Amino acid sequence: MVEKYKKEVANDVVFNLEYNSERQRLLIPEYGRHLQKLIDQATIIEDAETRNKAAKYIIQVMGSLNPHLRDVPDFQHKLWDQLFIMSDFKLNVESPYPIPSRDVLQLKPDVLQYPQNFPKYRFYGNNIKYMIDVANKWEDGEMKNALVLVIANHMKKSYLSWNKDTVKDDVIFEHLFELSGGKINLLQSTEELLNTTDLLRTNKRMSNKITPPGQPKIQSNKNNKGLGKPKPFQKNNQK
Repeated sequence: MVEKYKKEVANDVVFNLEYNSERQRLLIPEYGRHLQKLIDQATIIEDAETRNKAAKYIIQVMGSLNPHLRDVPDFQHKLWDQLFIMSDFKLNVESPYPIPSRDVLQLKPDVLQYPQNFPKYRFYGNNIKYMIDVANKWEDGEMKNALVLVIANHMKKSYLSWNKDTVKDDVIFEHLFELSGGKINLLQSTEELLNTTDLLRTNKRMSNKITPPGQPKIQSNKNNKGLGKPKPFQKNNQK
């Protein structure tokens, strides 16, 4: 009679347990330990045809773990690259895509060159400086004068957003003269900028008190003209 169940020795079972601290580090932990073992087994297969079949099977298993990415362009290319990375570049199979190298994997991206601008008057912002530079390139005329006036008014508005009190036009003209490198000179000009009240005036229609869309508006009794008042009770004397 064939023995169906074989009793195991408890000490042998405990001795053969595998702990993560003793296992090899996973290069891509998202796929798990079992897929890593499949790749390790495919790496040591001697027959080239069998090894290629095993690699294609592993690619199918990797794709089934991310079914929502199957139709994404270059997704298969990504899977093959990950297959070679997880095999520590030891898997020798035929790939439909260029086989990556270890040097490419260790390349670091180039450092992004962020613009480092440290303007003297930061409350004006960088866009004002760009506009002033453009105005310096324009020829003298009505268009340039209009652009310079718009820039000066915007500078005054930006200044008032930083200092809510008030600012004289002479201060704005001095800053404009300094930022333009002395090319825009309104110090002796008789032009007057918009006053503080007009620049800081808020549009009530665009305030936060607007009723959100879909929410019914509550009308006051003054506008209802008595439509919302209950009617007085009248006794019916008709028989």
